[in-house]
Amino acid sequence: MKGAKGAKGGKGARGAKGAKGAKGAVIPPQGRLAEPAAAAQIEALRRQIENLSSPRAPRWNANPDDVRRSVLKLVLTLVELIRQLLERQAIRRMEAGTLSDDETESVGLALMRLQDTIHELARQFDISPDELNLDLGPVGKLL
Repeated sequence: MKGAKGAKGGKGARGAKGAKGAKGAVIPPQGRLAEPAAAAQIEALRRQIENLSSPRAPRWNANPDDVRRSVLKLVLTLVELIRQLLERQAIRRMEAGTLSDDETESVGLALMRLQDTIHELARQFDISPDELNLDLGPVGKLL
């Protein structure tokens, strides 16, 4: 018989590549079921899909009129990054008790003035605070 070849001498329902089970589902070799994905794996896949589906950030525009604004935007972004790092360090030192009350007050005031200066310069050049967060591609946002 032509159609009976799979019934005899074949690899059977659980061959090397697996077989079709109920409703077309593939049964893995040795009858093992696939393990569910961990939450971290699902989250990583979601981020990859979002990165691939989101529009790419525009490239740097070398228009002479925009160069000054672009350079200021980059400088302000770097200064804001350094300010945030200094703030975190000051908080750690304060919690560890290595800063006196006067030093804590002085550092806090200096960081607040620096933040005000960054925002004032950004306003002067019509740069929103959201624009100071650089998109680093697959790594994510800088700030």
